[in-house]
Amino acid sequence: MRIRACLALVVLATACGREPPTQEEIDDAKTRVDLAIHAANQARLALELLGLLPVYTCGEPRRTFVGQAADGIHAKVACVTASAEARNESTDAVVLSFAEGGCPVNGHTVSGQSAFIYHGGEDRMDLTADLNELMVDGKVLQASVGYGTCGDETRFWTTAAGALPGRPGNTYRVDGRVGVREGAPLFGGTSLVFDGPGEVSGPLGRDRVTFTALEYEVGEFLPKKGQALIETARGHRVQVDFSEVLWRVGKVEVEIDDKAPVTVPIVR
Repeated sequence: MRIRACLALVVLATACGREPPTQEEIDDAKTRVDLAIHAANQARLALELLGLLPVYTCGEPRRTFVGQAADGIHAKVACVTASAEARNESTDAVVLSFAEGGCPVNGHTVSGQSAFIYHGGEDRMDLTADLNELMVDGKVLQASVGYGTCGDETRFWTTAAGALPGRPGNTYRVDGRVGVREGAPLFGGTSLVFDGPGEVSGPLGRDRVTFTALEYEVGEFLPKKGQALIETARGHRVQVDFSEVLWRVGKVEVEIDDKAPVTVPIVR
């Protein structure tokens, strides 16, 4: 009777539970998740550099703000040179020049130069910065960042696209939007949050990715919270959940289609 009862429980558990993915499916999903996370990391790097400068305070004269922003950058990064430039009546810029031999920023080595261009006035201010002249850890950071603030809308963004560093043969694109909570953007301090669509293309085909509320501690590779949904070139759906528990040990939870979730390690 005991053996029959145990067998009945096994059959019931199998019927009620979800089928586990095969090892082949896990290996394929892990590779795709790795590529998506590395693509998101490029957007994170760009947003962290945007966060080096303070966000414009509405109502303050633009030229005054730009001068103060340039003067204050050394408090965050001692090895960067910042200069304020008056471009025209409606535009000023802060030019950041990182040490030629490399400047340590949030655990990365940054070199090169970029102009952060402020356009507008006290009622509406737009900032744009092309980061393509910056090198991060010896590789070009192929990204642009910016924001629009004051007026009816506050929007912080990054567009990162190009060859995926460290993953030869793969390209990526991420259009990130920074989270805004209670009127304040969630970046510029010790953490940042962003969402947005993206894609990765390479030997595995083109995967479409949707990032939702990825929350990073500044300088960290993996998000500690959030989700990524990968629609693979093979027609599968891979959901990635990030959690503070798994983040600390370099792992994520992955669910392939409707099969049982598995935990996989991610290497930087």
